[in-house]
Amino acid sequence: MKHIEVAAAVIIRDNKVFAAQRGEGGELARKWEFPGGKLEPGECGEDAIVREILEELGTEIKVLRFLLSVEHRYKTFSLTLHGYLCEIVTQEPTLNEHLASKWLGKDELDSVSWAAADLPIVEAIHALLE
Repeated sequence: MKHIEVAAAVIIRDNKVFAAQRGEGGELARKWEFPGGKLEPGECGEDAIVREILEELGTEIKVLRFLLSVEHRYKTFSLTLHGYLCEIVTQEPTLNEHLASKWLGKDELDSVSWAAADLPIVEAIHALLE
């Protein structure tokens, strides 16, 4: 089974977290996620997430701290997902690859259909949001 290592940005602003909806392709089609992507060979998670967010959302972020790592097995692949608490440095995110995005408050976190690997991060965010 194919295994990938990915980094995800947990961007919190004004007591809300940024969530993005995946595109139509693959096993995770239309699921909501914390944006990010695959680590390149030899790349650390912090560098990967800054690069991926610039590519996917056209905005620069600053990594504040590591949150947690999640191991998850889907039907067709497994992954290690590293979540990082981040803040936006430049302009608002622009969707280059995602179908939609939302800023979700604590009481709205369960209003979207999250990718399964992101669920432990959602639980951790409950403690971060007031």
